[in-house]
Amino acid sequence: MLKKNVEKVIKKIKPFIQADGGDIQLVSVSEDGIVKVKLTGACRGCPMAAMTLKNNVEANIKKEVPEVKKVLSV
Repeated sequence: MLKKNVEKVIKKIKPFIQADGGDIQLVSVSEDGIVKVKLTGACRGCPMAAMTLKNNVEANIKKEVPEVKKVLSV
């Protein structure tokens, strides 16, 4: 259930990331609330990728799925 909820949030924010030439893929969701994602396209290697991950991806996921503790890029 946790993974499905995270997938829904990623599906919502994906178009915004794609609009800037990037993309995001869900890698895993652990039982203890750690989400791993992979930023690709223009996001890979972008100096702003860390901010996008923290301020956009992690913030939105935590807001809608409070069980999530952290979002990491792999």
